[in-house]
Amino acid sequence: MKERYRTLSAVMLMLIREKNGVEEILLQKRKNTGYMDGYWDYSASGHVENMESMKMAMKREAKEELLIDIDIKDLEFVSLVHKINGKDTIYYNGYFKTTKWKNEPKIGEPEKNEEIKWFDIHHLPENLVDDRKEAIYNYIHKIPYSEFGWDEEKQK
Repeated sequence: MKERYRTLSAVMLMLIREKNGVEEILLQKRKNTGYMDGYWDYSASGHVENMESMKMAMKREAKEELLIDIDIKDLEFVSLVHKINGKDTIYYNGYFKTTKWKNEPKIGEPEKNEEIKWFDIHHLPENLVDDRKEAIYNYIHKIPYSEFGWDEEKQK
């Protein structure tokens, strides 16, 4: 029997609040991860583990990285981005939003997270991980699916 190709899955949290009439998103600055260190990323993100749904993974990652509790029912699906990094690393990234959580967000993994900061969702830092920018665009424009990093040559 032919072995099937397996791809990686990850989840990203759009922790959203409204402050003074402005929609804000909490971002973290990556460090010591080996991937896009020094860039801003979503406040909680990570791989989906074996026998774990995307929402279960998102709840777990929020607890580990921000020390907050989220009810799965309060996670709203935003977008799925089918991403290729370079020539051979493929991910299905699931983006989820919530405006409800328990506890004040704090850095739970200081060895991987330089700082957390709220940003106006329409005025993001320049050094935000590129596919995360696309997911915010998808969120604002209600686009449930997109592809990132695929070019015409790869699709032939």
